[in-house]
Amino acid sequence: MPHPEHKQFRPRRRSRLKQAIAAFWCLGLALLSLPILGSFSGIGQTAPPPPPTLSPALEQTLAKLPPLAVHPLPPALAQWQDPDRKGDYFDQVQPAIVGALIWSDFPLKLYVAPLTPQEQAIPFRQQQAQTWLTAVQRAIQEWQAYFPLELVEQASQADIQIGRSPLPLRLDKTSNTRPTRGFALPRARSAETRFEFYAQPQPNGRSRLSHRMKIAIRPDQAIDYLQAAARHELGHAFGIWGHSPQPTDALYFSQVRQPAAISARDLNTLKKIYQQPTRLGWELPAIAPAQSP
Repeated sequence: MPHPEHKQFRPRRRSRLKQAIAAFWCLGLALLSLPILGSFSGIGQTAPPPPPTLSPALEQTLAKLPPLAVHPLPPALAQWQDPDRKGDYFDQVQPAIVGALIWSDFPLKLYVAPLTPQEQAIPFRQQQAQTWLTAVQRAIQEWQAYFPLELVEQASQADIQIGRSPLPLRLDKTSNTRPTRGFALPRARSAETRFEFYAQPQPNGRSRLSHRMKIAIRPDQAIDYLQAAARHELGHAFGIWGHSPQPTDALYFSQVRQPAAISARDLNTLKKIYQQPTRLGWELPAIAPAQSP
């Protein structure tokens, strides 16, 4: 799937050192064993790429997936109204071959990584982890007004997992036309969201196409930025696979000094996404038995 051209992400910091350490950008990777989905990088996205071209191999793969169909809106989103008509940024949302990256079964089950024995053994790490946990819990409470959410104690039970870990640095390769060839300085990241698809068994013996989300958020940030990062990444996990170009939205592509709360534009965008067709949440077509020669 083609990638859009990315804007450089430049948080407002007083020194280059702080800029390198605290730069915030989020990355989404679509993981699936099927060859049709590839990966998507949502860093600084300001315009969606064109729809993917369907090759014969892709068309054959699509035939093995459920057809596109629309699910009922989640109750809270169905009731959401924007009397001020703030608009949305639906045109910035990444298209996907599976359709909208949305959920159809509620409440969504969330797993939040608890404090580990290693963290509890060191006061500084314990305090850092507890601050992270508080920020994530606050972000979950914010979104709970619009989605039925349930915390679970086992990661294997969760639709969305939220973990606390450093993110690996990614090198940006420099242009070959420059005098010095090689790699640019690594860009620090504070959070990322990934998803994967799988076949979920059903009581009737069939399976349906489902997905899981995994969020990673670095703990070494101030609590307001941790909460903003969790709020932002949860927006991706709920279905906004793209970014807003306006800093007054929680899904703005860059970190700002005063992080925005969930905005009317965020909710308008999400509501429109949930009105789109998807292959997720529907039964996979039955496989015809092989015929004897």
